[in-house]
Amino acid sequence: MFETLMLSRIQFAANISFHILFPTITIALSWFLFFFKLRFDQTADPVWMRAYRFWVKIFAITFAIGVVSGITMSFQFGTNWPKFMETVGNIAGPLLGYEVLTAFFLEAGFLGIMLFGINRVSAKVHTLSTLIVAFGTTLSSFWILALNSWMQTPQGHEMRGGVAFPVDWLAIIFNPSFPYRLSHMLLASGLTAAFLIAGISAYRLLKGDDKRAPKLTLKIALSVAMVLTPLQIFVGDLHGLNTLKHQPQKIAAMEGIWHTEKSAPLLLFAIPDEKNKRNTFELAIPAMASFILTHDFNGEIKGLNEFEGNHPPVKPVFYAFRVMVGLGMLMLLLAWLARIQLWRKDKLPRWLLKILVMMSFSGWIGTLAGWYVTEIGRQPWLVTGVLTVKDAATTIAPGNVALSLSLYLLLYLVLMVAYLHTIFTMASRAIEIEEISETEQQPSLNQASINATLAQE
Repeated sequence: MFETLMLSRIQFAANISFHILFPTITIALSWFLFFFKLRFDQTADPVWMRAYRFWVKIFAITFAIGVVSGITMSFQFGTNWPKFMETVGNIAGPLLGYEVLTAFFLEAGFLGIMLFGINRVSAKVHTLSTLIVAFGTTLSSFWILALNSWMQTPQGHEMRGGVAFPVDWLAIIFNPSFPYRLSHMLLASGLTAAFLIAGISAYRLLKGDDKRAPKLTLKIALSVAMVLTPLQIFVGDLHGLNTLKHQPQKIAAMEGIWHTEKSAPLLLFAIPDEKNKRNTFELAIPAMASFILTHDFNGEIKGLNEFEGNHPPVKPVFYAFRVMVGLGMLMLLLAWLARIQLWRKDKLPRWLLKILVMMSFSGWIGTLAGWYVTEIGRQPWLVTGVLTVKDAATTIAPGNVALSLSLYLLLYLVLMVAYLHTIFTMASRAIEIEEISETEQQPSLNQASINATLAQE
């Protein structure tokens, strides 16, 4: 029988895992939509509007689920983790409030114009609304990651009677890990949206959709992925160096290093044995971990033995990190391979299109793996050095938590199946829409006639 603490942890993990999937898409997808709309305004080529209209529907569905799942997640601060707000509410409360007052109000205020105002307002107002929604989604991630980063590397506060009080808001917001965490997450969102667009576009092409729109969005998505993947690897390396400085126990778990050593090997794969504090199997590159983390082949890396009783569970952090890195390398290879192929022949072979379809939601896997490294790697702390997970948990009966957990899991399963089914159904139906007529392709058409033609869809 699971105890209340474990059930509460599983429930929050399930909620955050489900919720984070949708903002990861909408943050970057909103910028893709802004680009599509801007290009339509500049060229009057209806293919850009076709792309915009298709993907704005997916954005709307994704945004709605993200909002609903975010609300249910916030309830748990009171039901499952009451000590969290009691201890750090003076900091967490305002940061969450800033997210609502700035980012969410921007999104909610202009989302209606973006979704339903295309034939009711001028082109400039509609494009501006799309830009504001995109900015709002990014600003939302700013505040949420400011709080999460502060929980990882807290500063700018003082403890009075066991309660954290802010003394320097700039230090709280721009804490040591925040710039790296924000950059890493925004790039992850860009890659998630890029591979989603590429995958759904490839799906349409495989199903016989020979229109210009899926070909165009495929090229754009792969071009973005080709640029963002190496940039993400670079930022990830900087983030790792920051983590080594402020959370060395997390790095030790990520690398599977049990004892402090110089010239530490880079473990490509291993089987950690936490009971005996060793790895039962290792596939390693000698001294490479020291070189990557210290830029010195003879550099010293602290092992888990230095953090007895104060380090995270090793296996989930170790394996999740390798999933994240491995998937990132696969994205890099696939993005460059597919984009170069498009440059050469202007089309992709069916086998490569099928791989892109399978990679449609690969960004979700990478994001979850990275999030697990971040959150599990902080254990046993909820706020590093301030509040442990155990001390923050509720004391209600395990059966109550088990019931709510079961209901959450059932609801999320239904929503996920419905969401995936809806997206691929929309892609299939888009194939049946007639191609842009020769008249529509003339860029000299005015805005009103183009909107009137598109409205007939």
